[in-house]
Amino acid sequence: MFENLSDRLGTIYKKLKGRGVLKEADVDEALREIRIAMIEADVSLSAIKPFLSKVREKGVGHEVLKSLTPGHQMVKIVNDELISLLGGEFKELKLASSLPTIVLMAGLQGAGKTTTAGKLAKRFKDNGKNCLLVPADVYRPAAIEQLNLIGRDLDVEVYQAEGEINPVKICQKAVEVASTKMIHVVIIDTAGRLQIDEELMAELKGIKDKVQPHQSLFVVDAMMGQQAAEVARTFNETIGIDGVILTKMDGDARGGAALSINSVTKGKPVCFVGTGEKLDALEPFHAERVVSRLLGMGDVMSLIEKAETAYDLEEQTKLEKKIKKNAFTLDDFKDQLKQIQKMGSIQQLIGMIPGANKLKGLAVDERAFVKIEAIINSMTPFERKKHNIVNSSRKRRIALGSGTTVNDVNKLLKQFVQMQKMMKKMSSGKGRGGFDLGSMMGGRGMSPFG
Repeated sequence: MFENLSDRLGTIYKKLKGRGVLKEADVDEALREIRIAMIEADVSLSAIKPFLSKVREKGVGHEVLKSLTPGHQMVKIVNDELISLLGGEFKELKLASSLPTIVLMAGLQGAGKTTTAGKLAKRFKDNGKNCLLVPADVYRPAAIEQLNLIGRDLDVEVYQAEGEINPVKICQKAVEVASTKMIHVVIIDTAGRLQIDEELMAELKGIKDKVQPHQSLFVVDAMMGQQAAEVARTFNETIGIDGVILTKMDGDARGGAALSINSVTKGKPVCFVGTGEKLDALEPFHAERVVSRLLGMGDVMSLIEKAETAYDLEEQTKLEKKIKKNAFTLDDFKDQLKQIQKMGSIQQLIGMIPGANKLKGLAVDERAFVKIEAIINSMTPFERKKHNIVNSSRKRRIALGSGTTVNDVNKLLKQFVQMQKMMKKMSSGKGRGGFDLGSMMGGRGMSPFG
């Protein structure tokens, strides 16, 4: 997401930074190009106009036009206003002063409300809070079954309606049960529609009036673009929302929804974004980090947080000792690849690296990991420990057992040796102090077999 917008902004900023003197006409030209870039990204016109006005007002100020680095000053102004447009600083969902905290999930059908309810429950559970999931979508039996499956996967309780078909009564009784059981958070999964209608809104109003949720979150598909913002506006004006969760942010969304919602809903922030199908694929929406990625500066903080979540400190200490003793094996190599996979999509991880936006045409074939694992699993324990003994006949056997080719096996062994050398240099202090993922995965294309 944001790729095209990021490219356009990068070109504009390069022009600005290259100007020794910045004139008012230069600012207006840059703003025209930014406007086109934002329209192409499907940003709502009602969000673009005030944004550009604020940038121009600050950009043509005397202190900017007469400064030693006017281009850089202008970029900073755009940076600050983009952060403001996206909603500013991230705020965690507040828990109520008395149990339970009630979270209402609303949105159109197909936006991913049920899965997002599960993701939110996992987030609360990981923070030490027990949850009750409430299936209030009585019109779609599959939604109830899906929520029950999610509850089993997470080991989170799902309220059983026991024949009750009135969504308002289901929610009321669920909250009563949660109060009795001292449950921290109640997450209500409401019904959606293919489009907004009076019946849906009346039902949501009824639930809100009776259970008085502490947080009403609107769940919307990011791929709807500025239309998502308009639907969010309608929900906010009709029932009132406290924040937005954007789903399918790992798809082909151009970023219009994220850049429009806060402005269109008059200050309702994007709280979280869904970045995949798995229940751990829910990320806090940090406006400053998104803008940093937009400007090609990466998102190191998110990368560090993902690494801290995926990597076990004790295991990493053991690995460091192995590297220092030159005892890094193919089993360790496989374990490290699994750790990287836990962090999420490799394409997304690359996008968090500063300067990665300049690597044009970089494509990641994540299926390569499956092939690598199959090859290593087809080796004997001794071969994985002593890769040097893998001769031609062993390579043929390994290729046959893994459904690959001898050439694939050769490539993997070559990359493993390169990685061993790189790690040895890093542990001795002679390396670059960095990790060249591109070299490890076989150069351009990021695939060891491409």
